[in-house]
Amino acid sequence: MSKRFRAGLLRKISGNWKNFMTDYIDLALRYGGFTSLDRVYLERVLAGLTEEQRLTFITPPPSVINAYFAELYQKKSPEAATAYFLEISQALNLWNPEPSFAESKPFIRLNLSGKSYGFCYEGAELGLVFAEQAEPVTPALLFEIAQVFPQYLVYEEAGRIYMKPLEEASPVLDSQALTALTDWQQLADGRQRVVGYNQDEVSQLAQTYSGRKYYHSQNRSAMIYII
Repeated sequence: MSKRFRAGLLRKISGNWKNFMTDYIDLALRYGGFTSLDRVYLERVLAGLTEEQRLTFITPPPSVINAYFAELYQKKSPEAATAYFLEISQALNLWNPEPSFAESKPFIRLNLSGKSYGFCYEGAELGLVFAEQAEPVTPALLFEIAQVFPQYLVYEEAGRIYMKPLEEASPVLDSQALTALTDWQQLADGRQRVVGYNQDEVSQLAQTYSGRKYYHSQNRSAMIYII
């Protein structure tokens, strides 16, 4: 290997390493609560860590993530809060398909009907809600989650509670009154919807239709989409 080639290779490796480290430092400054005054410290500490250890080091503690999520939820909107958590989950690889209160990765804590639950993203925009202790998944629970996160559709699959983004409203092709408070609707995109002001009644009437049930809450109305 010639001296010129060796020197060029070393410069390339050095440049790639600096860019690699810069990526982690930028993540730490943007999401980890570090400031520009911490840059030298970060370079020294991160240099001796594996990739997984670097992400763990620059990830804010769960208490900080939860506090910021709650502040965004209260002062801005549920959409702003979940957008923040989705962004940080993607940036710091907080996806967690098997979450638990052992908290291997940070998650958002929820109080649902006086019981402890958590919320995280499995990946992309697919959310997971899970209980600290085993709890039955009931329509009342799914509607409660839908009220907390009105920008999502909530559903059960294999005993797990998932949330996926609410799609754009589809025109109603047909509508029939089932009771004084509850209507059945046929949507242009092929979905059916049972909507009313009494969630117990909506839940009961929706069971007469076959298909997966997706729970949604909007403007004091309880809705179940059927696909």
